Amino acid sequence: MQNVSFGLEYGECFALLGISGAGKTTIFKCLTGEQYPTSGLLTINGANVNSRKGFEEARRQIGYCPQFDAIFEGLTVIEHLQIYSALKGIKAALRARIIQKAMVDMDLLDYVNIRANNLSGGNKRKLSVAIALLGNPPLVFLDEPSTGVDPQAKRFMWNIVSKISTLRKKSAVIITTHSMEEAEALCTKMGIMVDGQFKCFGSSQNIKDKYGTGYEIEMKIRTLTENDTREILKKCGLGDLQNIDIQ
Repeated sequence: MQNVSFGLEYGECFALLGISGAGKTTIFKCLTGEQYPTSGLLTINGANVNSRKGFEEARRQIGYCPQFDAIFEGLTVIEHLQIYSALKGIKAALRARIIQKAMVDMDLLDYVNIRANNLSGGNKRKLSVAIALLGNPPLVFLDEPSTGVDPQAKRFMWNIVSKISTLRKKSAVIITTHSMEEAEALCTKMGIMVDGQFKCFGSSQNIKDKYGTGYEIEMKIRTLTENDTREILKKCGLGDLQNIDIQ
């Protein structure tokens, strides 16, 4: 990760796009204190993430959904939300109402007492996002939040992300994704990373206008059986050829 610089305001959703290994998750690790940058300055709402005192202040303002679900296989959905709400310092008198709202928002009411190891991949991602959003943190990091979910659940997830950023305007959201479609649906700004560096930065329309030349062709190829090949040869008038070696 080199010379990456950007800032966000409340109500903005920012997408980090790039292939696997481009450095998207590394940025999140640096912002959440899991990994220290070799140089540069990281601040969250004025708190320096690089210093111990600054990080203690910054982490109170972060909601983080990692790329791989940070859940405990033996705990139920509601137990996860109860534990994380306590860890986030939410007042005991408010926890039940906040947890109930989180389960409603993420469509998890049917799985309240289901253990995490019995949840589908999509519902595990919903639980991870619900944990990240507990307490309405000012800054939300979502590392590929829609990975492994079906199209309907993905659209549902997009509505949730849109609601917490652009509609409520109480939080800034940073997501990583491989999908330009997802970035366009959710984000006001985006940056495309290659080998740890921003190669372009701006709004989706600005990036498409500047770099969106050419066409994309999708091809589906079916492997032919020996009989299929012989039928095609016959239609082409080559069916009478002898000793054709079909492999």
